[in-house]
Amino acid sequence: MIIKTEAELLGMRQVSEAVAHTLRQMRDYTEVGRSTKEIDDYGKQLLLAYGAKSAPFETYGFPGFTCISVNGEFAHGIPSDQVKLKNGDIINIDVSAELNGFWADNGCSFIVGDDTQGLQHLVDTSRSILLDAIGQIRGGMLICDLGGRIEKGAKQAGYTVIRDLGGHGVGRSLHEEPDAIMNYYDRDDRKRRFRKDSVVAIETFISTVSTLTKTSADGWGFSGNKGGFVAQHEHTLLVTAGEPIILTVANGI
Repeated sequence: MIIKTEAELLGMRQVSEAVAHTLRQMRDYTEVGRSTKEIDDYGKQLLLAYGAKSAPFETYGFPGFTCISVNGEFAHGIPSDQVKLKNGDIINIDVSAELNGFWADNGCSFIVGDDTQGLQHLVDTSRSILLDAIGQIRGGMLICDLGGRIEKGAKQAGYTVIRDLGGHGVGRSLHEEPDAIMNYYDRDDRKRRFRKDSVVAIETFISTVSTLTKTSADGWGFSGNKGGFVAQHEHTLLVTAGEPIILTVANGI
């Protein structure tokens, strides 16, 4: 959406703070032995306390209130009583919600307990690439140039990017224009630009080996086409003529 009034900006700040605080508290609640369903139930309680509605549940009928993915499955994972976290698991929690007609989105990957799988560098790289990329966004910037910067950062760190998932516009619905803010330089997309006063969700998908997604048997979850692991980090932000305003800064990413 394009922010045109102070009331719209306030609405975006409120929903963004709701999802950001929910994500941060869910991350703090996560520990070895908990099931992903327990964590999702906790997230549901937090969102309801803010008066917010789960975006994936409301929009797609997703069988959960937040997306929680573990190890090889890195996005859109269905929370489950059967998935109990083990020491060293890599987990991704993605929280998006609607509040008073406004929508916001954020997510992060992190290690549960000790880094037994040697994935902390992947997680740190995903986070640092996101923050670096966000710092470059200005009104008028080519969207493909942002993707190129993300891709370059991943390659320099020894990783790949997932090429069929990316960020998106957000605000009055969960997914808006500009859609497909990808994590690579798309030579066929050299016209679209970020618009000043627009709201977007920027997210990294940094992978150890894969470049595309493979859908899980349940029809929801995503894993990599070549296996391995993926780390994702995401902020909702307001594009300005200068540095963007990160609306979900309270998540601590």
